[in-house]
Amino acid sequence: MSKPVFTHTQDQLKQIAQDVLRFSREKGASDAAVEISEGGGLSISVRKGKVETIEQNRDKGIGVTVYIGQKRGNASTSDFSSASLQATVDAAYNIARFTAEDDCAGLPEADLLEKHPQDLKLCYPWLISAEEAIDLAARTEAAAFAVDKRITNSEGAGVYAQQSHFVAANSRGFMGGYPFSRHTISVAPIAGKGARMQRDDWYSSQRNAKKLASPETIGRYAAERALARLNARKLDTRKCPVLFEAPLAAGLLGTFVQAVSGGALYRKSTFLLDSLGTQVFPSHIEITEDPHVIGAVGSSPFDDEGVKTQRRDVVKNGIVQGYFLSTYSARKLGMKTTGNAGGSHNLSMTSALTQRSDNFKAMLKKMGTGLLVTELMGEGVNYVTGDYSRGASGYWVENGVIQYPVEEITIAGNMRDMFQQIVAIGADTLTRGTKQTGSILIESMMVAGN
Repeated sequence: MSKPVFTHTQDQLKQIAQDVLRFSREKGASDAAVEISEGGGLSISVRKGKVETIEQNRDKGIGVTVYIGQKRGNASTSDFSSASLQATVDAAYNIARFTAEDDCAGLPEADLLEKHPQDLKLCYPWLISAEEAIDLAARTEAAAFAVDKRITNSEGAGVYAQQSHFVAANSRGFMGGYPFSRHTISVAPIAGKGARMQRDDWYSSQRNAKKLASPETIGRYAAERALARLNARKLDTRKCPVLFEAPLAAGLLGTFVQAVSGGALYRKSTFLLDSLGTQVFPSHIEITEDPHVIGAVGSSPFDDEGVKTQRRDVVKNGIVQGYFLSTYSARKLGMKTTGNAGGSHNLSMTSALTQRSDNFKAMLKKMGTGLLVTELMGEGVNYVTGDYSRGASGYWVENGVIQYPVEEITIAGNMRDMFQQIVAIGADTLTRGTKQTGSILIESMMVAGN
């Protein structure tokens, strides 16, 4: 994308939002909400030195929600003309007319809305041409091939640059929006030949392209990961400690978030039902949410409904302090929204026992003898019972030293037990999306193999 310039300014989007709210009032709606977004980006992929795809996108859209009392209707359009806005409001209104009343439906209370959002500096447009992006991807892949002649193939390397902006507003006085960006460089090399091939991948993703890891660093590390997996063995079935590498540990944190989110709670489809105020983790574990980190991927001054976000302790001393609730799910539970319509914001999972010296090698020593997991396959989580069973691969570790790679195994347990058996969290902190944690060591899990 040669120029990361939006077709509309923030002021123009705000004017469109005001028009939609006015049309809704004139139609007879008791309340209304609107979100207008516009963005553009470039995505390219290179495989074995040749360009596979070049995609440029320009997207825009408007979503309108209209309330007639506690009846709700939604409609959307990509046409910003006045006639189209009016027609979209009409469509949402007509849907609301024939929708059943829901006593939990409705906009957030006015005093919960963010009227003066702070600038969290979330947009760093990447002025990159297709030619420059192709060169970056080619360098990333070439760096992987250069590591060792056993890197024989590749699933490709990619570069993705995206910048967008939006404005959201509702009839209770909220109007806010901001530009944001997200850029990524990735590669997935393949090591070995024939039936003994192994693949791995690595990527770097930031709002600010200047903070991305270099193509050479990404390529080399991805290749080293693939090479380390060659000559993998199977394991006999056993029970042992399991160390989740940091990228996968973020997934365990994600499992907790889903289990204490409003939808699962009010539907009673979670193993952590009524867990507020209860000891779910050991006393050394804490989880914090900080939506206001400057420039971070998970930052936002308000949630998808315009509700103020705020820093909070989600888990303190292992005890659950709060859920993740939208306005609707909060009302279903007889509670107040936590400002999490749309998801979590910059979650950090830490342990009071972690020392600065607890790097990855130190975590292997803490485990002693057990399984290091670096890849998981399948879903394998039953959120109603907490049962956990997933295909895995990684490395067998003895006396704190990696002995050999392993594959075609299954790790199993129950999430309640797994959370309670977190022995340590490493200082090898990694951010994946909105979640940040180091590697996580679990005292004991069942490993099914031969």
